Amino acid sequence: METTAGVREARRHLRMTQAELATAVGVSRQTIISIERGEHAPSVYLALRLARSLGASVDTLFPLPEED
Repeated sequence: METTAGVREARRHLRMTQAELATAVGVSRQTIISIERGEHAPSVYLALRLARSLGASVDTLFPLPEED
């Protein structure tokens, strides 16, 4: 899986810690770490909660890889 830099960048832009984001969306800090590393693909529901909390679109946070 690819690194999900969108979540990390959006979180850092807001000067939010992983723990703060985890609390805001109702998951553990470890889940946020796994998402940011690209080790965990969030459910649609969690992706929507992340987008809302970070003030970004799901497409921005989780861009689809380019197809050839």
